[in-house]
Amino acid sequence: MNDLELQLHYPLGEALPDSGRCLEVVPGIKWIRMTLPFALNHINLWLLRDEMDGPDGKVQGWSIVDCCISNDGAKAQWEDIFTHELEGLPVLRVIVTHMHPDHIGLAHWLCQRWNVNLWISALDYQVARFGTMGPTAFGGERAADFFAMHGLNAPDTVAQIKARTNYFPSLVPSVPEQYHRLLDGTVLQIGGHAWRCISGYGHAPEHMALYCDDLNVLIGGDMMLPRISTNVSVYEQEPEANSLDLFLDSIDKFKALPEDTLVLPSHGKPFTGMHTRIQQLHDHHRDRLAEVMEACAEKPCSGADILPVLFKRSMDLHQTTFAIGESIAHLHSLWFAGRLQRKLGDDGVLRFGVTPA
Repeated sequence: MNDLELQLHYPLGEALPDSGRCLEVVPGIKWIRMTLPFALNHINLWLLRDEMDGPDGKVQGWSIVDCCISNDGAKAQWEDIFTHELEGLPVLRVIVTHMHPDHIGLAHWLCQRWNVNLWISALDYQVARFGTMGPTAFGGERAADFFAMHGLNAPDTVAQIKARTNYFPSLVPSVPEQYHRLLDGTVLQIGGHAWRCISGYGHAPEHMALYCDDLNVLIGGDMMLPRISTNVSVYEQEPEANSLDLFLDSIDKFKALPEDTLVLPSHGKPFTGMHTRIQQLHDHHRDRLAEVMEACAEKPCSGADILPVLFKRSMDLHQTTFAIGESIAHLHSLWFAGRLQRKLGDDGVLRFGVTPA
């Protein structure tokens, strides 16, 4: 554990669910951990004991929260879960916190497999649906042009990004044709407990965390992670977003919840100490912003110039596209605050310099 993690508490210790099995975190909530083929090598998914109205009265079963990417390995793990962990009961609905592939990738398959509805925010549903509509929806030439404008313009890198035209649909081949809309403040009755939706921004278009006051449990999705800081990026679809400020404002909503809330994150282990973690994240980004300001005070910087300031390790292309999005987010936070000004150079690259006093 790092020093920041030591300030948090992990009620389950080092316990992790086995592949294709669950670990009960509190009565009626089961933890699933599935493998991802990325540097971030796992995602946590959740089964909630539930009941819903059916044609002949109440039906007992389970709600699934988040899905994993679409691949054969994840489907096989789900089939093991269905065989060994559902206690002979059906899946009643699929809830997705947000539209990133590791969360929504298998929503279409799960909903078809159990003939149930998808529950998600409208904005994330529409963005995910758009992303599945063809190889030019996300990425490709528009992403390459955007990143090049922010200094990621080495010819081989540009060529590789242009070639990534099928990334999203390869992980999310489809989304259900219908959905049930989640809004900030929506209350879901799940297994006799009220779960309130809490919207979050900056990481995804309209992320929905779920909080149950009865159980004092927060399904935090990617908005509240114990070990790593959530990726907060600017991309070509919204090229002048202020994603970092949106994210920091969003996590402050969780301050209204009890300090001893059990947080179920999408990555890492269940933990308590959420107020401490919120402050850690604010401190982390405050320090990174100070580093960005220092770099821009020496000379005007592009997003690519900020990469080694924020990230001290080598990265592959997949990681680099996330990292430059985060570099731009930090530059934009300072730009929107009036501390930096930007200028498009003769080489077509945007650079940010300190605003004159």
